[in-house]
Amino acid sequence: MRPLDPRLLRRSRAARGFLAAGGALALVQSAAIVAFAWALASLVTSFIDGMPMADGVPLLVLLVAAASLRAVAAWIWDVVGSAGATRVKAELRKELLTALEAEPAGLPGFPTARIATLLGPGLDALDAYFGQYLPQLVSTIVVTPILIAMAWIADPLSGLVLVIVLPLIPVFMALIGMATEAVQRRQWESLASLSRGFLEVVGGLSTLLLFRRAERQTARIRAVTDDYRSHTMKVLRITFLSGFTLEFAASLSVALVAVSIGLRLVAGDMLLIAGLFVLVLAPEVFLPLRNVGAAFHASTEGVAASVDAFDLLDAAERGVRAPAGAAAVHAGQVNERADAADGLQLRGIRVMRGDRVVLDGLDLDAARGEVVAVTGESGSGKSSLFAALLGFVGFEGVARLDGTVFGGAGVDGAESARSRIAWAGQTPALLAGTIASNVRLGDEDADPVLCDRACHLAGVELDPELRLGPRGSGLSGGQAQRVATARAIHRLLARDAPLLLLDEPTSAQDEGRETALGDALAVLAAEGRIVVVSSHRAALANSADRIIELERAHV
Repeated sequence: MRPLDPRLLRRSRAARGFLAAGGALALVQSAAIVAFAWALASLVTSFIDGMPMADGVPLLVLLVAAASLRAVAAWIWDVVGSAGATRVKAELRKELLTALEAEPAGLPGFPTARIATLLGPGLDALDAYFGQYLPQLVSTIVVTPILIAMAWIADPLSGLVLVIVLPLIPVFMALIGMATEAVQRRQWESLASLSRGFLEVVGGLSTLLLFRRAERQTARIRAVTDDYRSHTMKVLRITFLSGFTLEFAASLSVALVAVSIGLRLVAGDMLLIAGLFVLVLAPEVFLPLRNVGAAFHASTEGVAASVDAFDLLDAAERGVRAPAGAAAVHAGQVNERADAADGLQLRGIRVMRGDRVVLDGLDLDAARGEVVAVTGESGSGKSSLFAALLGFVGFEGVARLDGTVFGGAGVDGAESARSRIAWAGQTPALLAGTIASNVRLGDEDADPVLCDRACHLAGVELDPELRLGPRGSGLSGGQAQRVATARAIHRLLARDAPLLLLDEPTSAQDEGRETALGDALAVLAAEGRIVVVSSHRAALANSADRIIELERAHV
């Protein structure tokens, strides 16, 4: 049996609220069970003693009220569980997407298929965790001790028997839980492998068809699917066997209490009302434990997914946490006006990726109306500089845009600074839809004329209504790159942003198109904007007003 992951309590306010509400509901259920047992025992013994039917009405009302209260509490549990699961999933998805946005290059050990599986069916499996497992776990912690105490007060010997036999069930559950967790983990890995294999085949389907190798992937998908089916059947076998074991242990424990009470009632050593009261309570003592064991298996996939989610968040925090002192440099400086001219000013910029320094001591000034080309060999920090300006990684130093100081990841102002920057990365990130919808993404309500102008400046000569497949399939690498550049220019025009960042925008273009893009960037700069472009290509760099050559950072 796995308790609640402490990382979930630390990160999720919804989870903490869920447990607080659950504790209160568990107390209500305890009171309802005790009242029901006492009313039933009193009613039976009173009728045996010859009490008139009319005198038993108050006890009968208490009996019905206690049963109704327990049913209402169980219904509220279901509502709270569903709402809690929804809120926790929303919180986790938001944190995961924020962490992934801060690491556009990806996180080691978390391929796309694994992330997609986690954000989809993985987090959805938390419904069973919050709707079934946690309510029973809270009931076990709250209800079981209260019922044992009441049984002990009514009959110390029965209470002693319950205290002795009760720990046997958690021992069985712990052993079963360890076996189930290992099998469930392998099943989760098989599901991730199946998703990864399927996405790889879909992504490379055009290449496989071109070389007539698509049929060979059928065997691979079939093997991965059979592996997942095999692990699923193992989980089911353990589930059925563990359910039988827990039911058998609980039934024997209740039988021991019942036999002890029966023998003492026959011998006249025990009052009937006390015996009936304990007999009604005994199954209820073991019920939460039996339910938590049964619900554990339904929640194991959600548990495995939550562990994956927290591992990803921890990895992201290690990867993108700002270097020591970075927050102190920028904190409180957002929206602070400095005595500086309009434009982009960078002073002492130092960027780290984990423990590795990728850019160190950079100073840069780019005025409005200027095109600046950033050059340097691979690994010199061109893309890391852009990531720092966009708030995707933390940095040390001071960055000002039109005199406003802004920070990197984890520093207030990163989002507001990013909203004033139009940019395109090295890899075109296109979506299924028309070219126009890709160019207008995020600014769909802008004037359609801006879309035409952005396409013209970026050299997109295709029909704007041409439909693209998933991930922009249907275009060549150069065409996709020009569409991505057009989207950045459209954002620049639609939002009247002061800064345009283009990371290797001509790596897949011929010399003629590269020269044309250089002329287009000069036109944009002449309208009072700042253009910073990174490039290995001489033609684009030479068309800029200034060239900043980066060297590898000293590590």
